Amino acid sequence: MELLQQIKDFLIPELEAIRQEQSAVRERLNAIDLHLVDQSRRIDETNQRIDRVHDDLVGRIDKVHADLLSRIDATNQRIDKVHADLLARIDRVHGDLILRFDENHRRMDRLYEVSVRREEHASMERRVANLEQAVEELQRRLAA
Repeated sequence: MELLQQIKDFLIPELEAIRQEQSAVRERLNAIDLHLVDQSRRIDETNQRIDRVHDDLVGRIDKVHADLLSRIDATNQRIDKVHADLLARIDRVHGDLILRFDENHRRMDRLYEVSVRREEHASMERRVANLEQAVEELQRRLAA
């Protein structure tokens, strides 16, 4: 029995130490479980905040995108209007220039006609003067 008592004396304190360690490990595991549950809850809350922020940002981005598309469309419409206006102005100026060129051509043709007539007139005056001199020469010869 003494051996049994010695074994009991040896094992009982060891078993008690093991129980205490097991109890401490359980407490730590319970604390870790609570900590993990708390961390999981915090992660869920953070994910919810992230989702809200994400949804808010997506909404804002969509709004800005729509606003930019609207502004781009309005700008394109203004550009098209200015383009059409400029084409109309260019056509008017082009037509006006053609009319002016035609008028200048008519004036130049008229000037040419007047210039040729003057030249012909001067040529005729010279011929008449030459003929008058020839007639005077003939009259002098006949008179002599």
